[in-house]
Amino acid sequence: MPDFDMLVIGSGPGGQKAAIAAAKLGRRVAVVDRPDMLGGVSLHTGTIPSKTLREAVLYLTGLSQRDLYGQSYRLKEDITVGDLTARTEHVVSREVDVVRSQLSRNQVALYSGTGRFTDPHTVALRDARTGEERLLTAEHVVIATGTRPARPDSVDFDGRTVLDSDNVLALDRVPRSMVIVGSGVIGMEYCSFFAALGSKVTVVERRPTMLDMCDGEVVESLRYHLRDLGVTFRFGETVAAVERHAKGTLTVLESGKKIPADAVMYSAGRQGLTDDLDLEKAGLAADPRGRITVDEHYRTEVPHIYAVGDVIGFPALAATSMEQGRAAAYHAFGEPVGGMHQLQPIGIYTIPEISFVGRTEDQLTEDRVPYEVGVARYRELARGQIIGDSHGMLKLLVSPADRTLLGVHCFGSGATELIHIGQAVMGCGGTVDYLVDAVFNYPTLAESYKVAALDATNRLRQLERLED
Repeated sequence: MPDFDMLVIGSGPGGQKAAIAAAKLGRRVAVVDRPDMLGGVSLHTGTIPSKTLREAVLYLTGLSQRDLYGQSYRLKEDITVGDLTARTEHVVSREVDVVRSQLSRNQVALYSGTGRFTDPHTVALRDARTGEERLLTAEHVVIATGTRPARPDSVDFDGRTVLDSDNVLALDRVPRSMVIVGSGVIGMEYCSFFAALGSKVTVVERRPTMLDMCDGEVVESLRYHLRDLGVTFRFGETVAAVERHAKGTLTVLESGKKIPADAVMYSAGRQGLTDDLDLEKAGLAADPRGRITVDEHYRTEVPHIYAVGDVIGFPALAATSMEQGRAAAYHAFGEPVGGMHQLQPIGIYTIPEISFVGRTEDQLTEDRVPYEVGVARYRELARGQIIGDSHGMLKLLVSPADRTLLGVHCFGSGATELIHIGQAVMGCGGTVDYLVDAVFNYPTLAESYKVAALDATNRLRQLERLED
């Protein structure tokens, strides 16, 4: 008889939910993770620290209040790294306690250390304190080890002046100038944070644009606001070398440009944490980016071994990882579970926020799907005036054929919260007419749905008149 019904390697969002779901089904469950990483990368170096940092930046700089109190408004003049990390350390500490409590309450055994396969049903646990190994056997194993920042071999990272997105939080001071290589989600989030703090930021990106999964108008709005904070964009450029000097760094581009800065941060994607798992002994293999292939039930090629979260690749979000973990546990023990809904909201915590669900205008155009647009701007809402956000917007993409929502795109304060209204309407097959007839609290940002819906229906009415 194996030691456990399910053994989970990794305690991030996906691993947590898999373990707790299995425990709720009355199974014997264990989780293996390093003691300093309980809660996973998401809690210690990823989602939670970066989003907490964002709130600290917004609060201390007073950036979100400057439309009301003037461009010189600032809550604290000399913002230190200590000011920023104090809030982060507090939140991380509290969340670690929450994770530990949830696992304990559900009688999930927690082992501090690292795990590697010795055969498909056996994991060798190396104790974090003593270094000794012991063998743990399980009927089912869930791999939820997450990812680390991908580091180009040609770059000499030192964790002080040449950084990745994990150790950027360990800076000893706010840099006066900074180069960010890569304009993906993580790169643009940190770009907006440091620009808000007053750093002179230069973004280098080999592609011709940034955040190409987002609505074009929203991306253009974000670029405008970042430029207003002094950000310089170098699109279509590739880094040839990064030189470290006594007084800072020099980023050399293949075009010949040289960019001096106090620090350089690489945001070049993520690499699956599978190198030390000895996957071959379990009959598995990872791709060159360390990712593990799974089926629709999150099973690997070995049927009793599952993988969830960032280690399986796209969409690599904490929210989807949680649902993957729950679904994997249910499937392993024959519990009915529905498939994950295709409508997944995407939240990008730049300053200002971006969030969307459904398709973009470019995607609909490429698929030759007709649509009409309805827009609400925060400056037209009483709540927008109250909070001092005059640049936010909500965009609805509506089908002229059946008036259903094809996409919802939001930019500005509370975007990642607002998007769930559109997600719910789309998920239930609702139409733009529901939003027109709905009554929203006043004054709220949620009222933007009614304003945008009225705008869309007015456009649809004009179209119908011409076609009659």
